Amino acid sequence: MEAIRKHWAKFEQAHPLAAKWIYQVVFFLTFSVGVTVFQYLVFTFMPRLLGYELAGTAFMWPKVPMHLFGVDFTWCLFGAEVLYDEAGRVMIGGGLGYFISYETGTFLAQCINFPLQRNITFKSHGNPWYQAMWYFIAWVVLSVACNALNNLWMPLAAVYVSPAVYNILVTFITGFVSMVVFFFVFKIIFPEGEKKD
Repeated sequence: MEAIRKHWAKFEQAHPLAAKWIYQVVFFLTFSVGVTVFQYLVFTFMPRLLGYELAGTAFMWPKVPMHLFGVDFTWCLFGAEVLYDEAGRVMIGGGLGYFISYETGTFLAQCINFPLQRNITFKSHGNPWYQAMWYFIAWVVLSVACNALNNLWMPLAAVYVSPAVYNILVTFITGFVSMVVFFFVFKIIFPEGEKKD
């Protein structure tokens, strides 16, 4: 371990900008993967806790009828379509229950992610309220965009795979898009080295 520290110290001295980027990318990915796993657990288990009543409650806006690959469904920006099995019974993994789970999971993940990225990855000492406001705005925009994207393919996936499998896909897509966008958002809202207010 000591040898690694010595090599890293030499690398930092020789290439300070590259060392900073490598450090930030490694910690950013580590924390992002951690919160992505957390999101998956919320997406998978919270709908079950909320039960069939919320899973069977339609909550969608706007409602746009779609037909893709032989599947009829309703697309929306906010919400999730109610899922039914072959016998016509409500399935866990859709409706208001899933939408609440999705938003809760992504919001709580950002509550965990924000201080880790701010304090450890980017070592920022800027105004936390200002930074949190911009982070929240970015999360809202990304949440709407990911929800709109997910509502294009989730109804198709629900026909062919179990909710646990498409939760992995939802988590991967949401996590990947969030990681790419948030890294550059963080580079803007968490400038290093500024003084505390």
